Amino acid sequence: MGDYEIPEELRYSREDEWTKSEDGRVTIGVTDYAQQQLGDVVFVELPEVGRSLEKGEPFGVIESVKTVADLYAPLSGEVLEINEALVEAPESVNDDCYGEGWMVVISIADPADQSELLDRAGYLQHIKDRADQDQ
Repeated sequence: MGDYEIPEELRYSREDEWTKSEDGRVTIGVTDYAQQQLGDVVFVELPEVGRSLEKGEPFGVIESVKTVADLYAPLSGEVLEINEALVEAPESVNDDCYGEGWMVVISIADPADQSELLDRAGYLQHIKDRADQDQ
Protein backbone atom coordinates (compact mmCIF):
# COMPACT_ATOMS: atom_id res chain seq x y z
CA MET A 1 0.00 0.00 0.00
CA GLY A 2 1.22 3.51 -0.80
CA ASP A 3 2.42 6.10 1.65
CA TYR A 4 -0.42 8.47 2.48
CA GLU A 5 -0.69 11.39 4.88
CA ILE A 6 -3.83 10.72 6.94
CA PRO A 7 -4.01 13.17 9.89
CA GLU A 8 -5.22 11.73 13.20
CA GLU A 9 -7.45 14.71 14.09
CA LEU A 10 -9.66 14.52 10.98
CA ARG A 11 -12.60 12.26 10.09
CA TYR A 12 -13.04 10.56 6.73
CA SER A 13 -15.74 9.38 4.35
CA ARG A 14 -15.63 6.16 2.35
CA GLU A 15 -15.63 8.37 -0.77
CA ASP A 16 -12.24 9.86 0.22
CA GLU A 17 -13.29 13.21 1.66
CA TRP A 18 -11.87 14.53 4.93
CA THR A 19 -13.75 16.63 7.46
CA LYS A 20 -12.55 18.99 10.17
CA SER A 21 -15.17 20.15 12.66
CA GLU A 22 -14.86 23.45 14.56
CA ASP A 23 -17.72 25.18 16.37
CA GLY A 24 -20.51 23.66 14.26
CA ARG A 25 -18.65 24.44 11.03
CA VAL A 26 -17.13 21.61 9.04
CA THR A 27 -14.36 22.07 6.48
CA ILE A 28 -14.31 19.42 3.73
CA GLY A 29 -11.64 18.43 1.23
CA VAL A 30 -10.25 15.36 -0.51
CA THR A 31 -7.73 13.09 1.16
CA ASP A 32 -4.09 12.62 0.27
CA TYR A 33 -5.01 9.13 -0.95
CA ALA A 34 -7.63 10.62 -3.32
CA GLN A 35 -5.37 13.31 -4.73
CA GLN A 36 -2.60 10.75 -5.34
CA GLN A 37 -5.06 8.46 -7.15
CA LEU A 38 -6.33 11.36 -9.26
CA GLY A 39 -2.94 12.67 -10.30
CA ASP A 40 -2.46 16.31 -11.28
CA VAL A 41 -5.70 18.21 -10.55
CA VAL A 42 -6.53 20.69 -13.32
CA PHE A 43 -10.10 21.79 -12.46
CA VAL A 44 -12.44 21.89 -9.46
CA GLU A 45 -16.15 22.74 -9.61
CA LEU A 46 -17.71 23.64 -6.27
CA PRO A 47 -21.30 24.42 -5.20
CA GLU A 48 -22.63 27.91 -4.60
CA VAL A 49 -22.61 29.38 -1.09
CA GLY A 50 -26.04 28.78 0.45
CA ARG A 51 -26.63 25.46 -1.30
CA SER A 52 -27.90 22.59 0.85
CA LEU A 53 -25.82 19.42 0.66
CA GLU A 54 -27.24 15.97 1.30
CA LYS A 55 -24.93 13.37 2.82
CA GLY A 56 -23.76 10.93 0.15
CA GLU A 57 -24.84 13.12 -2.77
CA PRO A 58 -22.43 14.72 -5.25
CA PHE A 59 -21.69 18.38 -4.52
CA GLY A 60 -18.98 19.14 -7.05
CA VAL A 61 -16.51 17.78 -9.56
CA ILE A 62 -12.75 17.35 -9.54
CA GLU A 63 -10.88 16.85 -12.79
CA SER A 64 -7.32 15.64 -13.20
CA VAL A 65 -5.14 14.76 -16.14
CA LYS A 66 -6.29 11.15 -15.67
CA THR A 67 -10.01 11.35 -14.84
CA VAL A 68 -13.07 13.30 -13.77
CA ALA A 69 -14.67 12.40 -10.43
CA ASP A 70 -17.61 13.59 -8.37
CA LEU A 71 -17.09 15.05 -4.91
CA TYR A 72 -19.50 13.52 -2.38
CA ALA A 73 -20.87 15.27 0.69
CA PRO A 74 -19.74 13.38 3.81
CA LEU A 75 -22.36 15.25 5.85
CA SER A 76 -25.60 17.12 5.20
CA GLY A 77 -25.61 20.86 5.67
CA GLU A 78 -25.53 24.30 4.11
CA VAL A 79 -22.49 25.62 2.25
CA LEU A 80 -21.07 28.62 4.15
CA GLU A 81 -17.85 29.11 2.17
CA ILE A 82 -16.13 27.73 -0.90
CA ASN A 83 -12.42 27.82 -1.67
CA GLU A 84 -12.52 30.23 -4.60
CA ALA A 85 -8.72 30.05 -4.87
CA LEU A 86 -9.11 26.59 -6.43
CA VAL A 87 -10.55 28.19 -9.58
CA GLU A 88 -7.18 29.78 -10.34
CA ALA A 89 -4.99 27.22 -8.56
CA PRO A 90 -6.61 23.74 -8.63
CA GLU A 91 -3.14 22.24 -8.13
CA SER A 92 -3.45 23.32 -4.47
CA VAL A 93 -5.38 20.06 -4.01
CA ASN A 94 -2.20 18.15 -4.90
CA ASP A 95 0.19 20.49 -3.10
CA ASP A 96 -1.69 20.84 0.22
CA CYS A 97 -4.93 18.84 0.28
CA TYR A 98 -5.44 19.37 4.04
CA GLY A 99 -4.59 23.08 3.96
CA GLU A 100 -4.78 25.38 0.93
CA GLY A 101 -6.59 22.66 -1.04
CA TRP A 102 -9.76 22.58 1.13
CA MET A 103 -13.04 22.62 -0.82
CA VAL A 104 -16.02 23.88 1.22
CA VAL A 105 -17.12 24.84 4.71
CA ILE A 106 -20.63 23.82 5.77
CA SER A 107 -22.89 24.21 8.77
CA ILE A 108 -23.92 20.66 9.55
CA ALA A 109 -27.59 19.75 9.73
CA ASP A 110 -27.15 16.94 12.27
CA PRO A 111 -23.94 16.77 14.34
CA ALA A 112 -24.72 13.11 15.14
CA ASP A 113 -23.92 12.23 11.49
CA GLN A 114 -20.25 12.82 12.28
CA SER A 115 -20.20 9.60 14.30
CA GLU A 116 -20.63 7.67 11.03
CA LEU A 117 -17.36 9.01 9.61
CA LEU A 118 -14.16 6.97 9.82
CA ASP A 119 -11.27 7.78 12.12
CA ARG A 120 -7.68 7.51 10.84
CA ALA A 121 -7.37 3.78 11.55
CA GLY A 122 -10.75 3.04 9.96
CA TYR A 123 -9.92 5.04 6.84
CA LEU A 124 -6.51 3.38 6.45
CA GLN A 125 -8.23 0.00 6.72
CA HIS A 126 -10.77 1.11 4.10
CA ILE A 127 -7.93 2.03 1.71
CA LYS A 128 -6.23 -1.33 2.36
CA ASP A 129 -9.47 -3.26 1.81
CA ARG A 130 -10.00 -1.57 -1.56
CA ALA A 131 -6.40 -2.28 -2.59
CA ASP A 132 -6.91 -5.95 -1.66
CA GLN A 133 -10.08 -6.09 -3.79
CA ASP A 134 -8.25 -4.61 -6.78
CA GLN A 135 -5.64 -7.37 -6.79
